[in-house]
Amino acid sequence: MSHSAWLFCALIISMVVILFLILKVKLNAAIALVLGSILMGILSGITTLETIEGINVGFGNMLKGMGLPIGFGIILGELVSASGGAKIIADRIVQAFPKNKAIYAIGLAAFVLAIPVYFDVTFVILIPIGMALMKEINKSIAHVVGAITIGAAAAHTMVPPTPAPLAAGEIFGFDTGIMIAFGAVIGLVGVFIVIKIYTMILDKSEKFWKPEKDIATETVTIKEEQKDIKKPSFVVAMLPIAVPIIMIIINTVANSVLGDAEPEVFKFIGDKTTALLAGAIVAYMIAVRSMGQKAAEKAATDSLSSAGIVFLITGAGGAFSNIITVTGVSDAISDIVSGLTTNVFVVIILAYLVGLLIKQVTGSGTVSAITSMTIMSSVAPAVALPPVFIAMACLSGTLFGATVNDSGFWIVTNMSGLEFTGGVKTYTIPEMIESVIYLAIMLIITAGYVMIF
Repeated sequence: MSHSAWLFCALIISMVVILFLILKVKLNAAIALVLGSILMGILSGITTLETIEGINVGFGNMLKGMGLPIGFGIILGELVSASGGAKIIADRIVQAFPKNKAIYAIGLAAFVLAIPVYFDVTFVILIPIGMALMKEINKSIAHVVGAITIGAAAAHTMVPPTPAPLAAGEIFGFDTGIMIAFGAVIGLVGVFIVIKIYTMILDKSEKFWKPEKDIATETVTIKEEQKDIKKPSFVVAMLPIAVPIIMIIINTVANSVLGDAEPEVFKFIGDKTTALLAGAIVAYMIAVRSMGQKAAEKAATDSLSSAGIVFLITGAGGAFSNIITVTGVSDAISDIVSGLTTNVFVVIILAYLVGLLIKQVTGSGTVSAITSMTIMSSVAPAVALPPVFIAMACLSGTLFGATVNDSGFWIVTNMSGLEFTGGVKTYTIPEMIESVIYLAIMLIITAGYVMIF
């Protein structure tokens, strides 16, 4: 067996061990990734000290570029939600659409809210609005829950500042503004296409949705809205989301137009740390005005209680990525893939399948995204495609719906008062359709790129 082939086998063995530790031993994903990194270092033949140093360097490098942006993004999202801004955004978007397009409005609202806000918070905010609309538009709960799932899952998977898409630029080495542009445009187009397909399935197939079997007997309870909050206007509520996106895009455009002559000020304001800090400050100022300084401070502090595991998984993903590079596994993967094919379409499909398989096994979108992008980043330099295409393919694969090992599945099922079968039909199946549609979109875009360039 050649050295490259053995290194590839070492990666597979390490991946199997990581998945075993997560699924069977029920070990924390961050710890499992670090243990897998140690195993890969040992199997590849580097010393134990080199392995530990590689893990530390990889962890540090990833959080050096990602730690503060993730933290600021979490604070921003919590403050937008706590100040009532998220509810205002959702209400205004839904009201802007005619009643016969209300399902698309729900999906769009979920997409916009899930950019700064966690998936579960997005769901809690939108489910009461969806429930209220159900009777008015003569649609089932499946229409509403499916639309929220489709919109929120797309933004959470593809649009920074959520950890997976934010890590894409760091892993592949491209600007965050490019990820925002691709994720937002392709993500939003896909949302409307998938809602259309999913709605057609519900409307035309009487055998698909069966309320007597898919809806639980328990009624869903909705958290009461705080009454003592002075809610911001729609424009003000959108500022914490819009400000960092605009700052990053300004830098991306300036860099594209001016190249090396780009003034330092654009690089400064467009850095993801600076941009998300600005967004968090704007969100804090709005929250102070809406709910008072003490409540705003508490919301910002409480938001970071859930950040620890996000930091650990992201950093551990960086450690795993660096070990892949240090051991020479990245070069081995590149050699093997280059030897098998130079077909860009095969590479896109391969990236998609890697993300899909890891998601099905782990159930974690963040773990599967960072791991699959890490593996495929070694292939990117060997193919004639912008690396964002490969990143998008990986992310599309991680969208493919899971069930019992996916926390999102249980959030949707329990908060909507559905049976297991109802959860599958409103979460797993819509995400499966969504994932395949995004793969198709990426293949079409790849074909266009090949024809033009």
